[in-house]
Amino acid sequence: MADQHEVDLDSIIDRLLEVRGSRPGKQVQLLETEIRYLCTKAREIFISQPILLELEAPIKICGDIHGQYYDLLRLFEYGGFPPEANYLFLGDYVDRGKQSLETICLLLAYKIKYPENFFILRGNHECASINRIYGFYDECKRRYNIKLWKTFTDCFNCLPIAAIIDEKIFTMHGGLSPDLNSMEQIRRVMRPTDVCPSSLSPSLSPSLSPSLSLSLSPPLSLLTHRDLDPRLRAPV
Repeated sequence: MADQHEVDLDSIIDRLLEVRGSRPGKQVQLLETEIRYLCTKAREIFISQPILLELEAPIKICGDIHGQYYDLLRLFEYGGFPPEANYLFLGDYVDRGKQSLETICLLLAYKIKYPENFFILRGNHECASINRIYGFYDECKRRYNIKLWKTFTDCFNCLPIAAIIDEKIFTMHGGLSPDLNSMEQIRRVMRPTDVCPSSLSPSLSPSLSPSLSLSLSPPLSLLTHRDLDPRLRAPV
């Protein structure tokens, strides 16, 4: 693996953005060493920041991307490319879409470039047992190798899981157990941690009982951002 000092982060971002204006589907094939750098460096930043983020407005909050890389680029064109605006993404960056790698790599690159202005939370698809089935594993295997998928898994296991904005707006990917009584219970979750996706209340930590676990899976009764804004429709 190349030394991290040899990796040019700005070059990675520039190449990921070069396909703007291209026909959707055009790939950006980064070097494997560059992707490993993104995962390793971003993981360090995630661990250095709280699992329950405390953020300030103004900040743009974005829902599922699911490998729709050109939708992500259009989103930035609409809202402003970092650092023009602060962003919080709520999870589900991979699976289903055809370009999960470009999607997560750009998000990780921006997180490294702007660690105090760009934030991404964990969704239920940032979990090995989910993205092993729904496309991300196969994309990593086809374009690179299985070891790289495992590197992403190590990174995902350190993502924050929730954020509070201006001390009054609580955000996360799915929802909360009704038995969760305080924010301190979230703060006590230790990372790295895997997520059990077998129910709508997956356990995030052995130290938490199942009744106190958070849910990364969105309840079916909730509307998504795509239900509210037809301009952002994409496979879910």
